[in-house]
Amino acid sequence: MKTFAGKELIRLPEKHGWEVVHIEGSHHMLTKPGREEVISVPVHGGVDLRIGLTRHMLKLAGIDNP
Repeated sequence: MKTFAGKELIRLPEKHGWEVVHIEGSHHMLTKPGREEVISVPVHGGVDLRIGLTRHMLKLAGIDNP
């Protein structure tokens, strides 16, 4: 699996109906109508997120194959 920077990772859930509703410091909070989960994506410049964190966030968003 490819690693993503925070800004790149935010674009994937947005394509699937998630939207950024709140930014707290360097963390962008995404929600989707009809879902209780809130996904918090850290955005630290162009630094890639670790693979485990990336997988977890994509799993929460219901995205199988980015």
